[in-house]
Amino acid sequence: MSDSRNSSTRDGLVRLIHAGQRLFALSIVTLSVLAVCSLVVGDEPSRRVEPVQSANATNMFLDVLRLTQHVGLVEAASPQRDARTKAIIGKGLGSEGVLRKEATVELMDAKVFARWAGVDDRLDAAEVRRALAAQIPASRTRLNPQLAEHLSLLATGYDMLDESRATAGRKLADWIVENYRPGQPLAITCVCTGNSRRSILSATMVSISAAYYGLPEIRGFSGGTKPTAFNSRTVKTLREIGLDITSLGAEAARGDAVTANLKHRIRWGLTPDDTEMESIEFSKKYDDAANPQSGFAALLVCSDAEEACPIIKGASVRVATPFLDPKAYDGTAIEAHKYAERRDDIGRLMMSVMMEARLRLIAAGKFVAVPDPGANPPSSKANIE
Repeated sequence: MSDSRNSSTRDGLVRLIHAGQRLFALSIVTLSVLAVCSLVVGDEPSRRVEPVQSANATNMFLDVLRLTQHVGLVEAASPQRDARTKAIIGKGLGSEGVLRKEATVELMDAKVFARWAGVDDRLDAAEVRRALAAQIPASRTRLNPQLAEHLSLLATGYDMLDESRATAGRKLADWIVENYRPGQPLAITCVCTGNSRRSILSATMVSISAAYYGLPEIRGFSGGTKPTAFNSRTVKTLREIGLDITSLGAEAARGDAVTANLKHRIRWGLTPDDTEMESIEFSKKYDDAANPQSGFAALLVCSDAEEACPIIKGASVRVATPFLDPKAYDGTAIEAHKYAERRDDIGRLMMSVMMEARLRLIAAGKFVAVPDPGANPPSSKANIE
């Protein structure tokens, strides 16, 4: 009997212990759930879960900056004044988010402002977007959208150009304004040593920047003093921003015996049948038959080429603006970053050149800006051109 009672007592104690363990586990789970809930719905602002806000593609500041770059005063849009122009726009918008006439004195001509602002003498977001939409040239709509977006980004950074770059850019813009004729080809040949990196980046950026600003007649070409081959890293960094680059399989004359010099098609247009929005690139000497032989601008983008080519036969102007060769970083962990950096350095300069040339051509009456189909006729309001 004694053994039976002891066994019963032990069994009861075991069941009691198990029940206590289950109760303890349940209480831990309950406390954990309550703790999580308190983080979500607690009274402290720092613990609240905030909804994710989607990013806007643009805002009033960016829109006014872009409008200034398309229809503003040449001085306001110049790289040397870019930082000041941004400060003026920021201050002018203030807390209201509208641009009043007095805030635009340094940005655009009063007649241009009046055309878009209407009788209330202020530009609101809708009016600025309408004005911008009216300035999109046909050639920009033919660009690959990813590429057009990247060029728009570069256009926000003209204040990153130093004085020497801006001076070289102004010289090239002078030449464009003097020689541009609507519908007639105008060539810029970009020269470096090996015609494998900087000169091809430059020639491509000339062509796509010109298309962005509605000047597709301006085309970039490339050449070197000691040609090698179109480097695969150059191909990669251009593809990253939306350019379609295809090897054609055919090989051009080799610069050296061991390196294949394949021809490539670079396409910046939306469709394969738009042959005006593409080029054929391979490494070659700057005076190769594939390049223009006279009436072109020579843009020297490395110091070696500048020294080796004091005179370039057939060039009507010679502009030197050397860039560091990204080849210096080949084989390193930051190689891709440095190629992208050089691509964008060159692209930013070419974009600023085409922007300034366009504004000056409009002012000179040599280029007709896109009209606004919804605006009043020019007889009642000043024409934006």
